[in-house]
Amino acid sequence: MSQKLPATMKAVGLYKYLPISDTNSLLNLEISLPELRKRDVLVKVKAIAVNPIDTKQRAPKPKVEISPRILGWDGAGVVVAKGVNARIHNIGQEVFFTGNLARNGSNAEYIALDEVHVALKPTNLTFEQAAAMPLTSVTAYESLYDRLLLTEKDKGKSILIINSAGGVGSVASQLAKHLGLKVIGTASRSETKAFSIDNGADIVLNHTQDLLPQLKDIGYGNGVDYILVNYDPYPYWDTLMTAIKPQGRICLIVDSSGLVDLRPLKEKSITLVSEQMGTRIKYETEDIFRHQEILQTVSQMLEKGDLKCTLTKVMKPINAENLKEAHRLLEEQHLIGKLVLSGF
Repeated sequence: MSQKLPATMKAVGLYKYLPISDTNSLLNLEISLPELRKRDVLVKVKAIAVNPIDTKQRAPKPKVEISPRILGWDGAGVVVAKGVNARIHNIGQEVFFTGNLARNGSNAEYIALDEVHVALKPTNLTFEQAAAMPLTSVTAYESLYDRLLLTEKDKGKSILIINSAGGVGSVASQLAKHLGLKVIGTASRSETKAFSIDNGADIVLNHTQDLLPQLKDIGYGNGVDYILVNYDPYPYWDTLMTAIKPQGRICLIVDSSGLVDLRPLKEKSITLVSEQMGTRIKYETEDIFRHQEILQTVSQMLEKGDLKCTLTKVMKPINAENLKEAHRLLEEQHLIGKLVLSGF
């Protein structure tokens, strides 16, 4: 039975896609609550994470929206209503969730989500801590388990994680370490190197310098078994082709900014895969509920301490002013860990 809900809600959205410095880039709005589809749950939002994809979605383009676009692709809150076919969650449960690029997001008091996007919030985490984890954790989990096909049998093998201090990289490092792999991260500043080590990297290389001699110096001159690239692969391409062992696997989570030569893959029989967190959702694949399964597994790992939260900064409340500042910080690319906004 649904709780009594208001007719309208606060939200932060946009009509025009503008630089974050523009006054109208993000606006405080009062809009109607979203309508529920049959398999939806309605979540009252307590906290939201801000991710690089938010800034990319908001980036300047000529399109103008008739109805406001609400960004935000993960968060945490409480289930307050559900569609007629929603079976997984009950009203009153505390949950965390990923978003859907095809629908309005979490920068609002309420969000309607297909139940596959939602899992029980880890009981040991606050709403702010929980909100920091869904998007990066599902992406990292899919990258390692579903794309690179890592299992416990790979204990002792090596993985190079480009940009190991980033949101996905810091979770992927923890997951790889949990599987018993030798985790080689990359960072450049002393604080990002320390963050990488704290989140599971055994060794951290400097990605502003040639990685190949650094790999040789630490005993991996013959290459690594796996590579996860959490950055534009274009400037790294030749290095990747040399650094990967024959029959190794490389996973990309960021688009290449330029054309690359795939021919070196054949000689070594390299498997090249890509990860996009929303693939199962967008194409309604037969294993669509794998998304919810992964998110629930992440919740359990966080409760057990097999994963730890990567939250480093909280801003209050959720409004246009603070979201603009959050977007600005992300666009400067100096933020370490996850940034969360809390409360309306």
